[in-house]
Amino acid sequence: MRAQIVAIAVSVLAQAASAAVEAKNVIYVIPDGWGPASQTLARDLQGLIESGTNRTNPIIGKLAVDDMVNGLVRTYSANRLITDSAAGGTALATGHKTNNGWVGVTPDRRPVGSILEAAKLAGLGTGLVSTTAITHATPGAYSAHTVDRNNQNLIAEQQLGRVHPLGSVVDVLLGGGRCNFLPQGAEGSCREDDIDLYAYAEELGWSVARNRSEFDEFERGLGAARLPILGNFASGDMRLEIDRREVQDEPSLLEMSQTAVQALHRATHCKDKGYFVMIESAKLDTSGHAGDVPAHAVGTWHFNEVMKWLSEWIDEHPDTILISSSDHETGGLTLVGNYDPTPAFEARHTANFLANKWNGRPEDADSRQFLVDEILPYYALTDAMEGEIEELLETDDMEDTLTMMLSQRVGAEWSTGGHSAIDVTLFSYAAGDKRRELQADLARNWNNIEIPRYIEEVLGLDMDSVTELLQEAAEEDDSWLGDRLD
Repeated sequence: MRAQIVAIAVSVLAQAASAAVEAKNVIYVIPDGWGPASQTLARDLQGLIESGTNRTNPIIGKLAVDDMVNGLVRTYSANRLITDSAAGGTALATGHKTNNGWVGVTPDRRPVGSILEAAKLAGLGTGLVSTTAITHATPGAYSAHTVDRNNQNLIAEQQLGRVHPLGSVVDVLLGGGRCNFLPQGAEGSCREDDIDLYAYAEELGWSVARNRSEFDEFERGLGAARLPILGNFASGDMRLEIDRREVQDEPSLLEMSQTAVQALHRATHCKDKGYFVMIESAKLDTSGHAGDVPAHAVGTWHFNEVMKWLSEWIDEHPDTILISSSDHETGGLTLVGNYDPTPAFEARHTANFLANKWNGRPEDADSRQFLVDEILPYYALTDAMEGEIEELLETDDMEDTLTMMLSQRVGAEWSTGGHSAIDVTLFSYAAGDKRRELQADLARNWNNIEIPRYIEEVLGLDMDSVTELLQEAAEEDDSWLGDRLD
């Protein structure tokens, strides 16, 4: 009887993940830490600014992904009802639940194949784009296997194929994390060995960029550089979009996404096989952890800008489909009381950026004057009352105090500095009649482990065969999985 029940469950799961849509290419976007309230905040702020109204007479339109809503996704991990990015990323990448903190392996330490690895082994082009370190938990889950998400040096080695049993499985790597590729002793390195992964990559023919000007030479994937491409544009995490727009020393997520998609298209459009690329808007998670209203709103705007460009690309390249969901929500954002996001509009930097500026102010600077002239105007707090100024001058945590003050003005409450367990929204886009087919396929509540299985059906891949190869390699020698660092 138990065997019959299991068989029925397997059959139902297989049916649920079965795809009616066929596509040559799949783009998967992960707005890390995004939740439904994130979209509401950004949409309302955009609408109120454009219409010149306020919360008592609102005229609110739509942002790009409002027309792409398709379903919901459950996010729990193998050992927690609230997932982290490692377990959430592993579920979306491999179709397997794992423990928080683990990347590309199951709770019994066995590696499992990802949709990206299956794509690569089947002859498709592959790419990973992120605004965090490209070795971080989410991109790592698609391209590496380790028992600790903090093994970022090891993840970098696996991504380039140095210790990955299948070799390199990625054709485009764009994001932060430069320190993980530099040998110890080199300026900005965070390695404890002499391995120079840039030299290793260049010997294997990778096109390498380590700063904004070198990125520009890629010409959005239309230049002379050919695959594979490696680009790291920050030592660790890249800037949040609100800071990047002011400083502009790093490419935006949109620019990196355009580069990856166009480079992969150039390499595959004349072939039978297409490409799979995962794009992560990673810093929404950072702003959610910080409770930073303007940073979160601007990050959500940019996520919508990326999705808009991708949808327009798909209209011109209808052999491609787009699917998107977060790995989890961050911050437990609620919009309550006298909610009105317009006070956040004049902010030009994150509270973290301004706190660092405050802590690095000249020793001979007048603290009050510096606060009034160099901090408050850039965080939309020029109306700060005398008591608030005194509180800021006395605080031991400038970032937290700034975010709290602005959140109170907006009517935004953050129930946690961590993640929450709520279901996240599933988005999709395809061109023409294929869009209706895709929407019909995806219109329900999904377990996150079902998403890569659906993509597997669309692209005609086999993740289980990749898992077999990885587990055979681990049985012979599992040192490439690394150790727990804690």
